[in-house]
Amino acid sequence: MTPPEAVADYPRPPRLDPSDEHVRIEALGIVLAESRRALRVLETFHPPTYYLPPEDVRTDLLQVGAGRSFCEWKGVACYWTLQVGDRRLNGAIWSYPTPTPAFAALAGWLAFYPAAMDGCWVNGEAVVPQPGGFYGGWITSRVQGPFKGDPQCPWLI
Repeated sequence: MTPPEAVADYPRPPRLDPSDEHVRIEALGIVLAESRRALRVLETFHPPTYYLPPEDVRTDLLQVGAGRSFCEWKGVACYWTLQVGDRRLNGAIWSYPTPTPAFAALAGWLAFYPAAMDGCWVNGEAVVPQPGGFYGGWITSRVQGPFKGDPQCPWLI
């Protein structure tokens, strides 16, 4: 068995890694996304954030949402609203329409806050959301902390 990746060893600035792991996301009672073509953003003390190509996401259920945020590495993110019938999930999905050159591969790909989804899985393993609410990292047995945002590690908050 491969030992877990220590997120303390992830680089800063972050690295973008392709992944052929099976990623599945359910939200508002539907399968929202399923892919084997994810990109993982790996940043020091953060569990990976998975970005999926729009072709593998039910983009027909997404609407441009309110708000923007800025990442010093990736640029300006926009947020999406998921609408399933009369149910809505606001701001739990984001993308970088025009990322910085170093992260150009992320253009238009979608990331998901696992805490807001019904469930997220990587190779059949349920994802644990990164602590702290602000971060969108996916914790699996593949990675080892401590993780930024964990209240038990105040030096990382």
